[in-house]
Amino acid sequence: MTGFTLEVRDVTKRYGDGPTAVSAVRGVSLAVQPGEVVLIMGPSGSGKTTLLSMMGALLSPTSGTISLDGTVISALGEGRLPEIRLRKFGFIFQDFNLLSALSVLENVAIVAELAGHKRGEAREKATQILTELGLQERLRFLPEKLSGGEKQRVAIARALVNDPALLLADEPTANLDSAIGHEIMRILRRVAKEKGRAVVIVSHDQRIRDIADRVLWLEDGEFAEAIELATDPVCGMSVERAKATTAERDGATLFFCSRGCRAEFLGQLPTDGIDPASA
Repeated sequence: MTGFTLEVRDVTKRYGDGPTAVSAVRGVSLAVQPGEVVLIMGPSGSGKTTLLSMMGALLSPTSGTISLDGTVISALGEGRLPEIRLRKFGFIFQDFNLLSALSVLENVAIVAELAGHKRGEAREKATQILTELGLQERLRFLPEKLSGGEKQRVAIARALVNDPALLLADEPTANLDSAIGHEIMRILRRVAKEKGRAVVIVSHDQRIRDIADRVLWLEDGEFAEAIELATDPVCGMSVERAKATTAERDGATLFFCSRGCRAEFLGQLPTDGIDPASA
């Protein structure tokens, strides 16, 4: 065992043969630990959704391997994959994909029932997760009665109900306004940390970068840039190491989102003519 939930090694996805072949993903490698949130960004057509589909065993790579909890799922036959998708993955989509004729509770419980839980047990698990996500007053509502943010929380609950090792989110904030989208992503980050779930998000939404532990840039099917993040010890925000305000403490470098947070941490107060970042 490697300790990684997900390992992607030299994965390529090519469509067609010969001179007309098109490579959507080219030699990509990635490893994600339990509790880690990885955000993959890039322009439209960069290969983000293709890569996510291969990670979720929805699409087979042309070459390379994909492993989940030590099992090389890219080598498995199609007959074994539906069970793995149901039990090992949680999928979150930009369009929510809720069943309009089912209530909030039923939309989540049905996934647990498909995994073999009895109806009462499935409903109990669904109720618990929905309550944790603040939807206890919406259990009997149909999706049409929910706000966009509430629908996405239901989608997160549905993704979690079978205790998956890996959560995969495809443009999860695309249909949400800025404030709601960011709050939903903070919920997803909290879930990852508290429940030890690995999370991979693909998005072009710059507003959610601060919720990730790592941000990777995918362009023309390849990782072109890795943005190293750190957590501000004062406000808890994720910040880019290269652009952060820093301070040294006990031989370690600390990273801050602003000079104000740095000053607060060091016990300094800004005064006229004195820049606390230069102290």
